[in-house]
Amino acid sequence: MRLGCHVSIRNGYYGAAKHAASIGANAFQFFPKNPRSLSIKEFNRDDAEQCKQFCSQHDVLSIAHTPYPTSLTPHTDKKELIIRSLANDLEISEACGAVGVVVHFGNRAISSDPLAAYQTMISMLNEVLNDWEGSCKVLLENNAGRPGSMGTTLEELVQVRNLTHYPEKIGFCLDTCHAFASGLWNGDNWEEIVQHGEQLGYIQHLTAIHLNNSKYPYAEGKDRHANIFKNGYISSEQFQSFICSPILQEIPLLLETPSDAGILHAEEIDQIKKLAH
Repeated sequence: MRLGCHVSIRNGYYGAAKHAASIGANAFQFFPKNPRSLSIKEFNRDDAEQCKQFCSQHDVLSIAHTPYPTSLTPHTDKKELIIRSLANDLEISEACGAVGVVVHFGNRAISSDPLAAYQTMISMLNEVLNDWEGSCKVLLENNAGRPGSMGTTLEELVQVRNLTHYPEKIGFCLDTCHAFASGLWNGDNWEEIVQHGEQLGYIQHLTAIHLNNSKYPYAEGKDRHANIFKNGYISSEQFQSFICSPILQEIPLLLETPSDAGILHAEEIDQIKKLAH
């Protein structure tokens, strides 16, 4: 099982990789730069190479996550800035050896017409990936809105990927809290999702899992993460069934759970390992 959490890069990319390994993780997620900025980062390439080499030597897998302001459906004045920022994220992540960069699926903020939002997403992805020759992929993450909201179905995720010029450069990241909040996963229907996802061509390109519990009940559309074993509406038994799914054995399960509940990620990782055996 590939299991880890989001880690800070305050001590560099190499430091992030070493920290992940020190808490028992064999996978981790990181922000390639300031999570609140779209500025282009001139990064330390030696540090990135050390991160890559450490992960290779210790069999640790990493993914990156774009900064919070990144949107695939921005207003026109932000479009070029986000395109340059996402290209920068890919470059940094590739240098660190990450397999993908997670970006949130777009929304309808730019228009009341959902078709316009989808077209903007596809156009932005085409522009970012047109010049990208690395192996690091863009990973589209499902949204957490109420059932029927944009970006909450496998069909949408697959269709956006298929309609780009470069589907081979795009994969998927499934967030369990988002899936629960949007009505996609009720905690007991994972095998049905797998079957449907295989038919659509989703599961074949599933590259990462954000493993989060939900602070709110099923299908309420609220994106509030909870710790796996505390203050959440997804039960331990449901998580056990999920993480033991055969298709997830090589896909990294990455915690984005709160740090204010008195539970360290190292403790959660250890608890999840025990749950899986």
